[in-house]
Amino acid sequence: MTEKLRAGIVGGTGMVGQRFIALLENHPWFQVTAIAASANSAGKTYEESVKGRWKLSTPMPESVKHIPVQDASRVEEVAAGVDLIFCAVDMKKNEIQALEEAYAKAGVPVISNNSAHRWTPDVPMVVPEINPEHLEVIAAQRKRLGTETGFIAVKPNCSIQSYVPMLNALRGFKPTQVVASTYQAISGAGKTFTDWPEMLDNVIPYIGGEEEKSEQEPLRIWGTVEDGQIVKASAPHITTQCIRVPVTDGHLATVFVSFENKPSKEDILESWKNYKGRPQELELPSAPKQFITYFEEENRPQTNLDRDIENGMGISAGRLREDSLYDFKFVGLSHNTLRGAAGGAVLIAELLKAEGYITKR
Repeated sequence: MTEKLRAGIVGGTGMVGQRFIALLENHPWFQVTAIAASANSAGKTYEESVKGRWKLSTPMPESVKHIPVQDASRVEEVAAGVDLIFCAVDMKKNEIQALEEAYAKAGVPVISNNSAHRWTPDVPMVVPEINPEHLEVIAAQRKRLGTETGFIAVKPNCSIQSYVPMLNALRGFKPTQVVASTYQAISGAGKTFTDWPEMLDNVIPYIGGEEEKSEQEPLRIWGTVEDGQIVKASAPHITTQCIRVPVTDGHLATVFVSFENKPSKEDILESWKNYKGRPQELELPSAPKQFITYFEEENRPQTNLDRDIENGMGISAGRLREDSLYDFKFVGLSHNTLRGAAGGAVLIAELLKAEGYITKR
């Protein structure tokens, strides 16, 4: 690309918004030209608006410090200066739906980190290595919204990234039943230990709404495009428990699975090792070269050691063995604010650009 696409970040002052800022620094295809947030932050520079609230260990990029923060509700003004937006706002579901549709109707592609549109029938919810074909529904969505260039695409819940890729690689063996427990980092709630001291030396066995998302969203990802909408799959049957643990970043999952056509352990390991998706074929800038990495060591993957594999965009697996109740069990790990949140959304944007859905406005 000779000229980068202009990217806006709506909700740029929160933790995920900050991740977008960091990830897009020196990105080969995208450049942050607009940052929008609530009316309270509007008018300040980005540096002023997050003073004392920068949550990342890396410093704030110099390139964004003096960008004036805009009011996210002033859609036409924000839209005028961008070719696409990443959206990560903290609002009520109906408010997020209305805001994202307003940007799409203004002709702007919206790549959303929010859950509000994950079940809108003509909005693709995409893990780029798994279901890129779902982008086909964008044509029907554009027709509904009355726009030639705008649309909404969403990223799925961060917790499912730690086990769904491994299951997807095994879909040829027809998984029938899945039991998964996820052990989720505090950054998934937008928190650090500084602002959530109650999590120190503690485990909370409940995360509101998380289990329903973890059980149902994989079925939508494995669904089919029919008549301009996505129809979710009926199998496998998934049940989950989602637990908050005292870890900064990284969601770990323990998984039990049975198959209609039981594979061998060697079949599974070979499937994981060789699994590639559209991002790897296209060599997208943020795509991990090795999507799934299996660790032979009995005590891996470990959150602290392995969450940053492939720049936080790879998925780790380990402890694969046969089970006495189910066919197999294993452990998975993903970085929840990189692969699971901002990084996953950037990869979706790269896929959309490469497939011609996002162009210079």
